[in-house]
Amino acid sequence: MSVNLHELPNGLRVVSERMPGCESAAVGLWVDAGGRHERAEQNGVAHFLEHMAFKGTARRSALKIAEEIEDVGGYINAYTSRETTAYYARVLGADVPLALDVIADIVLEPAFAESEIEVERGVILQEIGQALDTPDDIIFDWLQEAAYPGQALGRTILGPAERVAGFTRADLARFVAEHYAPGRLVLSAAGAVDHDAIVAQAERLFGHLPARPVPQTESARFSGSEKRVSKPLEQVHFALALEAPGYASGDLYTSQVHATLLGGGMSSRLFQEIREKRGLCYTVFASAGPYVDTGMLTVYAGTGAEDIGDLARLTIDELRRVTTDVTAQEVARARAQMKAGLLMGLESPSARAERLARLLAIYGRVPGLDETVARIEAVDRATLADYAGRLAGQGQAALALYGPADRAPALAELQDRLAA
Repeated sequence: MSVNLHELPNGLRVVSERMPGCESAAVGLWVDAGGRHERAEQNGVAHFLEHMAFKGTARRSALKIAEEIEDVGGYINAYTSRETTAYYARVLGADVPLALDVIADIVLEPAFAESEIEVERGVILQEIGQALDTPDDIIFDWLQEAAYPGQALGRTILGPAERVAGFTRADLARFVAEHYAPGRLVLSAAGAVDHDAIVAQAERLFGHLPARPVPQTESARFSGSEKRVSKPLEQVHFALALEAPGYASGDLYTSQVHATLLGGGMSSRLFQEIREKRGLCYTVFASAGPYVDTGMLTVYAGTGAEDIGDLARLTIDELRRVTTDVTAQEVARARAQMKAGLLMGLESPSARAERLARLLAIYGRVPGLDETVARIEAVDRATLADYAGRLAGQGQAALALYGPADRAPALAELQDRLAA
């Protein structure tokens, strides 16, 4: 398998990877614009825009969009993250031209009918309400807010209900005009695909778009704070964050091996100490999530009101212990988990197309799998311990708590314990 890349004169990039023996294909348009690219008064508009893409175009009704893809047995979807909006489809190889035509239509020619805006506004307000009623969902939005207070990166992707209630057709069109420039678009495909045919179609569908500059993105500043929401729930939901490396950092893969070792599976430190030995929770995990210029190590667990103090302090103790007491076997196991997860995931055309798009948007190239695996393999015991020490010693953390959290230690106490 080999990666093929082509850039149109206006800056739009086309990347594809043929997967021999694969009968289906994933194709999509990844836009380098998401929640963190919104101004405060726009918070939630990127997500609203993603919803509206499926509500009709000049050529297709909302029903026609769904029918054309499902008539050939495929599916079409989209998502909005803090740095990206993606519109993608999965179809059989012969139907890639249809899927690409539909995707171009919904992105470039959305109707934004007033009646459909009102319908989708109601859907999104219900989505916001559902998130607020789901503690182990909303806790991560609050943690993001605590980590990056007063910044675009700290705001929720869905946006506050009062903002969503007021968005107009002009607001949607303005965000497109500001951010959907060809230089921020990546057309990615994987599976049963023909690169030359996709490039030719991309030139017809997107080649007319004029190249234009886009606004600068606000740099992120991890400053840390605490958000505590008391509510009579069955559990206290606990989420802690430390600043971790972004995509450009040389510590990127070390941070991911560290998070896997700490809380990435049943053999991880947090799972063994907090769940298996102490029985303090059902769910506990850690993950490292990078952004372009920063990242977060996130630890999450849910526990009873009487156990939250022990759980929080044990979490800090494990973060400290891994700075000096880590075995080569643990590091090797974490590396193996990362490699297997990467390679197993890439058996899917959808995962492979997304990887191509994200790497190209971040690095301007697609590193080979052998390069990625080599960087994972390079993380050894000494490298990980050094990174863990620097992570624990940085002095700032963010904390979000939801539920009967009166007995939970304050963030200042946990930061002092981490630095001790």
